Amino acid sequence: MPVPGDARAARSRAALRNTLVALLEQKPFEQVTIREIAAKAKIGYATFFRHYPSKEALLNDLAADQISGLTAVTLLMLHNADTQITSRALFDYVWAHKTLWAALLTGGAAGTVKSEFIRQMRQLAAAEKPVEAWPPSDLRVAFSVAATLEILAWWLEQKEPASIEQMAETLDRLVVAPSLADVPHLQPATVKKTPSVRKGGC
Repeated sequence: MPVPGDARAARSRAALRNTLVALLEQKPFEQVTIREIAAKAKIGYATFFRHYPSKEALLNDLAADQISGLTAVTLLMLHNADTQITSRALFDYVWAHKTLWAALLTGGAAGTVKSEFIRQMRQLAAAEKPVEAWPPSDLRVAFSVAATLEILAWWLEQKEPASIEQMAETLDRLVVAPSLADVPHLQPATVKKTPSVRKGGC
């Protein structure tokens, strides 16, 4: 494995991730080959394996990196935040990286993204003060993540996507508020609501 902090290794790994992103915009993950990734990244085929043991490992690295940014936003939902503002921040983040997220969520990478998102969110939830609530926090996280990703994938597939405000309100109503309603320190009274928004583009 490359030595941590090795600038050349870091550049090679970045080139491999960027190449995979470009390929995922063209075809499903299952159709992407390691030889193709290495060739387009201008890295030797054997050199690829110095960085990643498989193309799945590369995908996991790419997904983990992107989801870290998403979980940083989502973390606010575990606290006494205005949930609709937090939901908007999530859609702002995804829209800023919409090409990549469309590729991740609408192709063969979706399963990896879901698993990694659930893993990271469960870690964050476990770090919070435990609460006695039903459903259990691990089930709550799995459901919320799956529903959130379905909403994001649907949004990114639309020819004329709804506005970020509309999608934030949709996520808040369908997923966030119901998921937090039974958590003692996030009762509905503490969840602020904003008026419905008018239609408009992103």
